[in-house]
Amino acid sequence: MKLRLSILLFLVLAFSMRASYILLPMDESSQKNHLKAYGITFWSLSKNYKASWLLNYRGGSFLLPDASEIRKECQIRGVSFEILSDAQQEKISNEIASPSQNMETVILERVPKIAVYTPKGKKPWDDAVTLVLTYAEIPFTAIYDEEVLSDQLLLYDWLHLHHEDFTGQYGKFFGAYRNTPWYVEQKKESEALAQKLGFNKVSEEKGAVAKKIRDFVIGGGFMFAMCSATDSFDIALAADGIDICEPMFDGDNSDANYQSKLDYGNSFAFKDFILERRPEKYEFSDIDNTDIRIVSPDKDYFTLMEYSAKWDPISSMLCQNHTQLVKGFMGQTTAYNPERIKSNVLVMGTCEINGEARYIHGEKGKGMFTFYGGHDPEDFQHRVGDSPTVLDLHANSPGYRLILNNVLFPAARKKKQKT
Repeated sequence: MKLRLSILLFLVLAFSMRASYILLPMDESSQKNHLKAYGITFWSLSKNYKASWLLNYRGGSFLLPDASEIRKECQIRGVSFEILSDAQQEKISNEIASPSQNMETVILERVPKIAVYTPKGKKPWDDAVTLVLTYAEIPFTAIYDEEVLSDQLLLYDWLHLHHEDFTGQYGKFFGAYRNTPWYVEQKKESEALAQKLGFNKVSEEKGAVAKKIRDFVIGGGFMFAMCSATDSFDIALAADGIDICEPMFDGDNSDANYQSKLDYGNSFAFKDFILERRPEKYEFSDIDNTDIRIVSPDKDYFTLMEYSAKWDPISSMLCQNHTQLVKGFMGQTTAYNPERIKSNVLVMGTCEINGEARYIHGEKGKGMFTFYGGHDPEDFQHRVGDSPTVLDLHANSPGYRLILNNVLFPAARKKKQKT
């Protein structure tokens, strides 16, 4: 009798302790490869497994069902994981649900369809998002002007803007690179594409693309942009119907007093900005702080804001990390002048030394957008022709994690707002 009770007790304990969940820890000390952990989560969703994002629990960990193929995939990709029993998972869930804890469980239920707006022939390392998507093994489709203008954005949930110039000024590279073969060829290809698509000028064609992207967001899409794509996009919208290009860019004079004709109501994030008229100046406007910021490289960090995971899960998702202090990095557009940011835009990352904004988020119509200043989170001052970043050396990059937060965000189950 005692033997039968002992066996029964053993079976009950064994059943209650069976492995039912896989935890991908995202804290600083437990995860070998933070970036590929996002890829594992994305891959699991594509295999129809359920997934949860545990906001503020050990750096924003992921919870997956225990399956042999998920374990195997983690091992292949070098992602750290922990096996949890039902009892252990329930304990974690109770901790997260406690009103005293700034944590929340967000269900991930769909695989976002991802598009990256990038010119044909660009290498993955030319753009931080393309680079990290490739490294994390998250599938995406490269699109450009032809696809955007033929309404193919309707096929996607998430769009990233390459470091593009939507103003038609060829990235303002004229001053330093106008005689280099790559600049001459780029200008020639852009003009040919504009003509092919039925436009007289590159600026007109890029403006039409910007408006299509605007409509994508208003209709419910999610847009993420970095570096010069952020401010040049807003400038193009504000300058709709206005010629702000000098003759070396489009062959004719700009409109007289074009500054006074800008409509800031058309832009997503920025207001009252003053355009840079000089064609030789590698800058679009005073939105960007690159030229006036006085921050030494060893002190160039920005701080992520902390939000209520239970009451503001969207901002919390976008700021998940294993540290609140992220190393700064430069670009053509490095950081945003806070005086040029609209009041309804959320500043999620700020450099405390000078108060500049590095990471901002907002809503437009039914959709959302996030702007992230700088070119490459692990290349402090990326220059034309620099060697590509090797992400195997930066597998735990906080700066790159912010990009992947935005990639995974559209997978979350839509919840009714509590406010």
